[in-house]
Amino acid sequence: MTALRYAYNTNGLTSHRLSDALAFLADCGYAGVALTLDVVHLDPFAPDARRQAEAVRARCDELGLGVVVETGARFLLDPRAKHEPTFVSASAEGRARRLAYLRLACDLAEVLGAEAVSFWAGVPKPGVDRDAAWGWFVDGVRALVDSHGGRSYALAVEPEPGMLVEDADGWARLAAEAPGIALALDTGHCVVAGAYEPEEAVTRFAPHLGTVAVEGMRRGVHDHLPLDEGDVDLPAVLRALRDVAYDRLVTLELSRDGHRAHEMVPRSIEVLRKAESQGTAA
Repeated sequence: MTALRYAYNTNGLTSHRLSDALAFLADCGYAGVALTLDVVHLDPFAPDARRQAEAVRARCDELGLGVVVETGARFLLDPRAKHEPTFVSASAEGRARRLAYLRLACDLAEVLGAEAVSFWAGVPKPGVDRDAAWGWFVDGVRALVDSHGGRSYALAVEPEPGMLVEDADGWARLAAEAPGIALALDTGHCVVAGAYEPEEAVTRFAPHLGTVAVEGMRRGVHDHLPLDEGDVDLPAVLRALRDVAYDRLVTLELSRDGHRAHEMVPRSIEVLRKAESQGTAA
């Protein structure tokens, strides 16, 4: 049985230049990078974004790194409103801007040779009818699939606690209405929202996994923690991934730890390797 392949999300490397971050990850033994398109790392709206993506792909090839594209930058579309606009914004213009951005992210993912593009639903604002928001989201996802489905990368929706799609069952409802969508499973989120333990979600939804994330998280609290903190049984999660022969990158998101990435990057890969060996021995 082959070892799992690990990647680190650049939203936890915001004090590093992207070129330095890539080399750092490779030196520490990571197999990939989860690249959050953002103003600090490959701004998708930069005039030379495609050229930058080509350079990143070439550098990743040199370093032996795979790529997952993440689209959850906080203030990329609106400098005054976190994560806005989304597919569930009341403004049709705002929803169109989100779709245009995700299409751009997909274009860059193709240049980057990414194995997946991950995105989420968003949070309906007070006063927004949830049934209407659901219809907007399904329409947006279908439009994205129509323009970017069937490419070499997986289009994967990530359930996020508090968002319109917040757990794997919500993803399954979406997938029934918008075929062509994979699941971006953040296993930590399973202990915050959802009916499945993280390892159970891996097993149950294995055929649909487009990308998987791991981190520490406390039950009921959406706070990304180091891998050896919180209530996630990491060895069990990694064992489940191996049991289902998951062969894509397993990403780690520590978005609030950029100030100590020099410590967390090497520490995390060691925790992952130890947990994987424990899971194998179980």
